[in-house]
Amino acid sequence: MEKKIPKQDSNTNERKKPGIRQWIYAILICAFCIWFVFWTGYWAVLILIPVFIDIYITKFVRWGAWREAKNPKVRSFLDWVDAIIFALAGVWFINTFFFQNYQIPSSSLEKSLLVGDFLCVSKVSYGARSPMTPFSLPLMQHTFPLFGFQSYLGKPQLEYKRFKGTGVITRNDIVVFNYPSGDTVATNRQDRDYYILSKIAGRNQVWSDKGAYGDIVYRPVDRRENYVKRCIGLPGETISMRNDTVLIDGKAISNPKDMQLAYIVQTDGTRISDKVFEDLGVSQEDMAMPSDPLLTLSRDSATLVNIGFKPHEDDFGLIYTIILTKEMVDKLKAKPFVLNVLERNQIYKKGGIKRDLAIGDYIYPITYTQDSYAGDYPALWIPAKGSTIRFDANVDYKVAAYSRCIKNYEHNDFEYKDGIVYINGQQADSYTFKFDYYFMMGDNRDNSADSRAWGFVPEDHIVGKPLFIWLSLDKDKGWFSGKIRWGRLFTSGNKK
Repeated sequence: MEKKIPKQDSNTNERKKPGIRQWIYAILICAFCIWFVFWTGYWAVLILIPVFIDIYITKFVRWGAWREAKNPKVRSFLDWVDAIIFALAGVWFINTFFFQNYQIPSSSLEKSLLVGDFLCVSKVSYGARSPMTPFSLPLMQHTFPLFGFQSYLGKPQLEYKRFKGTGVITRNDIVVFNYPSGDTVATNRQDRDYYILSKIAGRNQVWSDKGAYGDIVYRPVDRRENYVKRCIGLPGETISMRNDTVLIDGKAISNPKDMQLAYIVQTDGTRISDKVFEDLGVSQEDMAMPSDPLLTLSRDSATLVNIGFKPHEDDFGLIYTIILTKEMVDKLKAKPFVLNVLERNQIYKKGGIKRDLAIGDYIYPITYTQDSYAGDYPALWIPAKGSTIRFDANVDYKVAAYSRCIKNYEHNDFEYKDGIVYINGQQADSYTFKFDYYFMMGDNRDNSADSRAWGFVPEDHIVGKPLFIWLSLDKDKGWFSGKIRWGRLFTSGNKK
């Protein structure tokens, strides 16, 4: 008689012995957890080690029990939910501690980085920051696309902490950082700096005119817009500019290889064709229609000749203002129809044209009036961690230059009244800085909103260092006419 083998009870969870693959996975992920704990100091992460051991080795808990659902539609739905949650958690983890994608939105770093370059940004190069706004949606900086609502919870806010990196910021590094002046934003004018808007229109007008400016919102440090510039000034240094040359502690430094300036190009009356612009490598954003310098300089021919223009027949031909590199200038000068190529800032200086606040040509600090020409920048000391500033002389200037660091970035109560500084309610004749600060500039010097306009970048705003360009799209071209810049793919994202 055949003996029947009893069926195993469906409620019995027979545990299979783990194979070599499971042991390898368990060892690797536990080792990673231990390394992560030593790197970050997040000791609570150690609690995950028993979880991973159970998932791969002991299997006491039925972690995938939902996969045994009898309804196939339920199983399919839960499969999608599991995949989405796992992907979002992975993206959040990688973006927070290791790497982040960044797209170049403007021409401020042309020709080093181009509009449409997609960068892989390393957060470990300068040390990743501990999450400061822990509850935020992955892949969204501050706003949910299409719907326009906030993509993060403003509270809780965690204290700034930076983990050990593989290096430090050095001069001429290209750096991704959170825009310091982006702490306050007029939602209908997010393309403009709130503090400059307030300077132009008045703070009361900006806050009261909801139609023009929208709501005024505050954004925490790591939810502010990401910017990318070149670090020119380091903590403790004094930076200045003369005739478009940067001086550090009074000594001139070399300019970036592909630095661009605005040039005034004089032709014999010939219009510069789009083909010439394209061959030169001038983007449409940096092109300019013929302009009349007589409108801004003088209608006196003798004056124009004196500052560098060449007479041509009965007039001065056509005048263009174009953003160019030195190499592009040389190529343009070789054109037979080009009479002259002159640096715009030098022409303005010869013509006596200084910075004009009426047209928004501001230099930091914007609350302190300084007499300056374009291409120049008055000497400014960059704060360093542990350094002390004294309010014993030039107090008005020091308050204008450093009150934002003391108040907005280092979170002290600051008041300046009757020539006396009060910090946290106490009269103060000095202040010691808690952070290092950096001075950032674009290579496209005359078409870059940078530290010359909005000031210092505090260390807690530093995001990371571009490693390489993984995709580059030319917005001026179509998909079948050279939109993908193949020659830029997987090239360095930190060009000197």
